[in-house]
Amino acid sequence: MTTLVFGHKSPDTDSTGSPLIWAWYLSEVRGTPAEARLLGEPNTEAAFMLEKWGFEKPAIITDVTAEDDVVIVDTNNPAELPASINDANVVQIIDHHKLVGGLETKGPIDITIKPLACTATIMHNLMGENAAKMPDNIKGAMLSCILSDTLEFRSPTTTDQDKELAVALAAELNIDLSTYAAEMFEAKSDVSAFSDAELIRMDSKEFAVDGMKFRVSVLETTAPKIVLDRKASLLTSMVDVAKEDGVDHVLLFVVDILNEEATLFVQNDVVKTVAEKSFDAKVTGDAVVLPGIMSRKKQIIPNLKV
Repeated sequence: MTTLVFGHKSPDTDSTGSPLIWAWYLSEVRGTPAEARLLGEPNTEAAFMLEKWGFEKPAIITDVTAEDDVVIVDTNNPAELPASINDANVVQIIDHHKLVGGLETKGPIDITIKPLACTATIMHNLMGENAAKMPDNIKGAMLSCILSDTLEFRSPTTTDQDKELAVALAAELNIDLSTYAAEMFEAKSDVSAFSDAELIRMDSKEFAVDGMKFRVSVLETTAPKIVLDRKASLLTSMVDVAKEDGVDHVLLFVVDILNEEATLFVQNDVVKTVAEKSFDAKVTGDAVVLPGIMSRKKQIIPNLKV
């Protein structure tokens, strides 16, 4: 039986790289056959990481069955997982997000949830001395995950463990950390080929706040003008996406990595109220700049109020 390792829907770099890392560890170190899977097309930065380090894109799956052994990484939220996840035999969860609830397992399992910036950092800790066995491509995936989730240490989620590990991995790989991070962020910022709906769903998670369902979308970029210039059409598409996805509203944050701020698109009075209550913002139009807001996990989701 091959164990399937996957992260959340709309896979970013951590949800693409961490399944590859852990599938390698299970197969090559633990002797448990395992393969990485994706729950959708990887974003442009994740696709860059796959090509850079010579990985084939993991197969994309839409659901799981009762016959599947699975390891869930980078999420514990059923809304971000296959519809039949509670039918599968979940054997392990490795995550760095808040505990959501709703997952059911067939027996006791191994769960590790740590307040670190990146799932890959947790995996390095779990490997212990066996981390020294990682080949360069696995090290490269791990470094990519950390730089992505910390926004090259700009994110408030960054811990000393994340930063120290990234610096050590870059040294072992003999690459310049800042240069490589800039290449990753350039790939992430290249969104011109995507439709409005694809952009909205590219890095997006569903959350409920006081009974109201939101799709919270984040676009991290070093070239925010590319997205901001599409504001009018994105505002219209946000309404359509909300209807299609069965949520009440879409919250779209364009995170300017270099200037360390986010622009929230404000398409209606509900979102205006959310912006003012959640971020103490003064909203006068269809967008508002939120200085210092970089992290959905630490700064956006915990503060949402309606």
